[in-house]
Amino acid sequence: MIIGSASLLVIFLGAAGLLAAAIAVPLVLLLACAVPVLRRRMPALFVLAPLPALVAAFFAGGDSALIIGNPGYALTLTLDAPGAMLLAVAALLWSLAGLYAARSLRDRPDADGFIVCWLMTLTGCVGVFLAADLIAFYFLLAVLSVGASGLVLQGEGPDALRASALYLGLALLAEAFLLAGLILLAQATPAGSLLIRDAAAALPTSPTRDLTLVLLLVGLGMKAGLVPLHFWMPIAYGAAPIPAAAVMSGAVVKASVIALIRFLPLDVALPDFGLPLAAIGMVGALYGVAIGITQTQPKVVLAYSSVSQMGFVAAVIGMGLAAGDGSTAMAAAFYAAHHLLVKGALFLAVGVIVLTGRRHLWPMLIPAAVIGLGLAGLPLTGGALTKYAAKDILGDGLAGTMAVVSSVASTLLMIHFIRRLSADAAPDPDARAPAVLVVSWLAMAVASVAVPWAFYLAIPGEMRPDALAPAALWSALWPMLIGAVLAVVLDRAGRHLPRIPAGDLGIALGHLQWACSATAARFECTDTFLRRWPVASIALLAVSLLFGWTLLA
Repeated sequence: MIIGSASLLVIFLGAAGLLAAAIAVPLVLLLACAVPVLRRRMPALFVLAPLPALVAAFFAGGDSALIIGNPGYALTLTLDAPGAMLLAVAALLWSLAGLYAARSLRDRPDADGFIVCWLMTLTGCVGVFLAADLIAFYFLLAVLSVGASGLVLQGEGPDALRASALYLGLALLAEAFLLAGLILLAQATPAGSLLIRDAAAALPTSPTRDLTLVLLLVGLGMKAGLVPLHFWMPIAYGAAPIPAAAVMSGAVVKASVIALIRFLPLDVALPDFGLPLAAIGMVGALYGVAIGITQTQPKVVLAYSSVSQMGFVAAVIGMGLAAGDGSTAMAAAFYAAHHLLVKGALFLAVGVIVLTGRRHLWPMLIPAAVIGLGLAGLPLTGGALTKYAAKDILGDGLAGTMAVVSSVASTLLMIHFIRRLSADAAPDPDARAPAVLVVSWLAMAVASVAVPWAFYLAIPGEMRPDALAPAALWSALWPMLIGAVLAVVLDRAGRHLPRIPAGDLGIALGHLQWACSATAARFECTDTFLRRWPVASIALLAVSLLFGWTLLA
């Protein structure tokens, strides 16, 4: 039935119509939420809303474009190969997480805010992958940020408000840097074009190239959760409801990846920017693990795993930028697509396990262990394929060595996550999670393995890397064996590890709030004093005399 519906969409809408439907369907559903009766029916459509985007990812790629507007300015939507790959897996996650969310909202009386924010975030997420011009990208990214902060706010407990405010504040700060970079990009683009591909092509010869790259990397680095501005991730993901955390850690954060791929001139060697980006990424890949193994809550452990994995993606992009390797775009998108699937699935697993008793735990836990270790490169999983695809870009030097260390570290962190996840099982040994939640989780687990293999097998045979060669399998396995040994050591010494609060550097910076508040109070008192009429008059007279003396001197 679904395949038949997809075929009808392709026939009747065409490529441009599919692009329009991909963003129009969630947008129309969002607007329909203005009617209370319709809003309460929306969760039943969560699973269907992303499907036009999934169809568009397969059938609307290439040179097809949708142009909306006039000669003065036209909104342009299109799909390149990296965008189509990420949009496909993002739409799949949104659909299955939507199935999970619809079931979880049955027991929630105040679901209106969640429904609106879910559809707003979905609209922005799909739009970012489709946006082909600077203005559309920035506008849809803002929609995505506002919706995602609202999803965090739907979490339970007093931490949700603080986490939402932190997420939104850092998102706006990142977008301020990004806006400045986009303005410089637009100024450097010939013939006044606002298309992203034209801006990226003109960037290497722009007179403001260095400043533009710095602004773009800072803004997108904050969005990606690169160290040291990563602390919003564990705080936001830890506070958000399970389905919201799944789509945020999986799909939403990949907006920064597609932006880095599209805005950076990856076919031009820029080592002065690529190597520092790679270094920051590798530091983040190891830092996320170092802090993650001190955490006890499964959602927070997964958040620090995202810090680590996004750092690795940044390192791949950085090394590609340093070498001017045009193949970096697809390799980074492939790695990010696998992470999107796995991380979304593991967050759903957290929600299922907490409702599952000990007697029914292992059928839920084993798939989580397999796909989790896939992030470290477990042979025959999607993670092994994506790491193998990135191997040539990282090379055999220091970056390649750090990639191996990252695999060891990821193994250690994922084993720690599985331990914490099993300890989170329901107290009733016979408890079972609702069937809908189990189906959505297991479907995502299967997709986490099957979809990367489908992408891999779609590569023409003569161009396909031999990821099944014995040497390739062994190079993926031996770092994991070392990580497993370290996990045993960690299990015995775990009680001696420090308990670092979720947010680490963010918590430390939070202590500055009192000093900032005291300083602001002093400034306010000073301002109040200076605005008194006698004081202001004397100050104005003194400034006038000083100005006159300057003119006469």
